[in-house]
Amino acid sequence: MVFVELLAMAEDAFGEAAVDSVIDSADLPSGGAYTAVGNYSCDELMALVRGFSQHSGIPAPELQRLFGHWMMNSFVRHYPDFFVGRNGSLDMLAAIEDEIHVEVRKLYPDADLPHFDIHRPDAHQMHMTYRSPRPLADFCHGLIEGCVSQFGETAVISREDRKIDDATEADFQILIKNKA
Repeated sequence: MVFVELLAMAEDAFGEAAVDSVIDSADLPSGGAYTAVGNYSCDELMALVRGFSQHSGIPAPELQRLFGHWMMNSFVRHYPDFFVGRNGSLDMLAAIEDEIHVEVRKLYPDADLPHFDIHRPDAHQMHMTYRSPRPLADFCHGLIEGCVSQFGETAVISREDRKIDDATEADFQILIKNKA
């Protein structure tokens, strides 16, 4: 689904010709043919992000964040039930590991999902640690921002990145300032 949505975002932002050009120049093992249920290498994803970054002039980290926003909107469209009954973005984010990823694994047993550790000192704050073998902390940051926006909230989000062996870790501090 991630690959399909990245191409949809790029086509919306840059046009079909740009997407075709980036796919052609990236020399991808899949040939750039993706399905929502397929499992593809993160190297291909990063090659596409680099290609769209070069095409657009948008730095790759910022492009990942924008894609995180796009993906959150996609989740809202495709999986609205996940958002029902949530009292805000922190409730939604807290549900990722123990509820949403459980359901994703039922649908896609081979999915290699990131891991999230959550600590909520109070109703307006969250400490979230993202762990993944993929370098997608910027994408995760965009998902968090998109989630906050989805619930009509404003937040201060700070982040500290760490590279540990072949994994990426990022600590996010999220402070909800107000609700709409």
